[in-house]
Amino acid sequence: MSETSTIIDGATGMRARAVETLALAFQDDPALAWIIPDPATRSRRLPRLFDWLFADHLRHGMILAAPQREAVTLWRLPGKVHHHDPLTPAELWRLVRIFGTALGRADKVGKHLARHVPAGEDHLYLRYAAVRPEAQGKGWGGRAIRAGIAEANRLGVDTCLETAKASNVAIYQRLGFAIVDDWQVPSGPRFWTMVRPKD
Repeated sequence: MSETSTIIDGATGMRARAVETLALAFQDDPALAWIIPDPATRSRRLPRLFDWLFADHLRHGMILAAPQREAVTLWRLPGKVHHHDPLTPAELWRLVRIFGTALGRADKVGKHLARHVPAGEDHLYLRYAAVRPEAQGKGWGGRAIRAGIAEANRLGVDTCLETAKASNVAIYQRLGFAIVDDWQVPSGPRFWTMVRPKD
């Protein structure tokens, strides 16, 4: 049994648990902390954000997870890397409910992220990788990411990601990613764009 065989399709069942894992893992993320500075407000709003993102990846990506959602990864598939759903009134209202008065900052970060994702659609894009606090250090995050890399290799495409957490850079480098861009949102968080070439 391969190491990545313990990672499953996270789109089937346990959605609330997966959303909780994502919200817990990103509570102290530098970008989300800049968008929503107050920790208590952030704690309330992140489950809404990640429930919306979970639904987005059911439509336009894939979700790979540990069996009990100890780790959850959200991936955009080739052909959908730069896709954005139309900003209908209903979608705008959903974003207001998620971000409240922080919507302007969220939009600023989102627009800068979109400019720095590698050009073209021939990638598998890791948008979010989360591990529950109590499952840290047990290898779940690495297994979930390696499962995505294996899928990218099967599809014959590179893997790309962006991270705002400096401590993540070395972790991704050990998984074969290299920094292709180091940039900052004006007056906001710093990001690293990284790419792993297909095997």
